[in-house]
Amino acid sequence: MTQMRIPQRHPHALAPERAAVASPSHALSSYASPSYPIAESEFSAFIHPQADKRSYLVFKRTLDLTLALTCLILLSPLFAAIAFAIKLDSPGSVLFCQPRVGKNGRVFGCYKFRSMRTDAEKLLAELQHLNERNGPVFKITRDPRVTRLGRFLRKYSLDEFPQLINVIRGEMSLVGPRPPLPSEVATYQPHYFRRLEVTPGITGLWQINGRDVSDFEQWVRFDVQYIDSRCALLDLKILLSTPKAVISGKGAC
Repeated sequence: MTQMRIPQRHPHALAPERAAVASPSHALSSYASPSYPIAESEFSAFIHPQADKRSYLVFKRTLDLTLALTCLILLSPLFAAIAFAIKLDSPGSVLFCQPRVGKNGRVFGCYKFRSMRTDAEKLLAELQHLNERNGPVFKITRDPRVTRLGRFLRKYSLDEFPQLINVIRGEMSLVGPRPPLPSEVATYQPHYFRRLEVTPGITGLWQINGRDVSDFEQWVRFDVQYIDSRCALLDLKILLSTPKAVISGKGAC
């Protein structure tokens, strides 16, 4: 696969009001549309995806739809129990919808079970100095914004299950790089944009190799390795390895 060509334009040139997209604290209904105007017009200049073979795309989409629909049906009692527990544990909505950047810079509403306090975004600025990750991402081991139940949900990635809806809608895949926040993409180094060449996923190489990766450059290397090597066999290997990685709870914040 050829190296991505980066035009002489810096990602900081993004207009602040466009990069913000929408407040993550908006209600779920605020993200009814699967895409946002910021999409290709702002980010696509940095992204040069290479076409996949049609057979692989058909396989991947078929696998995504089959597994996502099956999981939504079979695990619906678990989802109902989680929703009930969230309402008992802390005030606020059950689902949280946050703008994320997908393939070719398309921004979409990414669903999660709410695992934080409702004022989490307001508290972020006060916690920035505690960040344990380098690069554009923010992670701390004992984030005070996370609720009691949220800590359990995050440890076993149960908060990510609503993203099966994003998979069905075609905004995400089961396997791929994790979708970043628009604010993170606005500070990307040029080579980070390779992460946006493919459809983002719920799981990937970074997860099965340990979720405690603190070096963002290493995270990017995992994603680029997947992008350059992606095939049906690799997707199946990642999917089969994910349950063990999740059950271990290693690296969860």
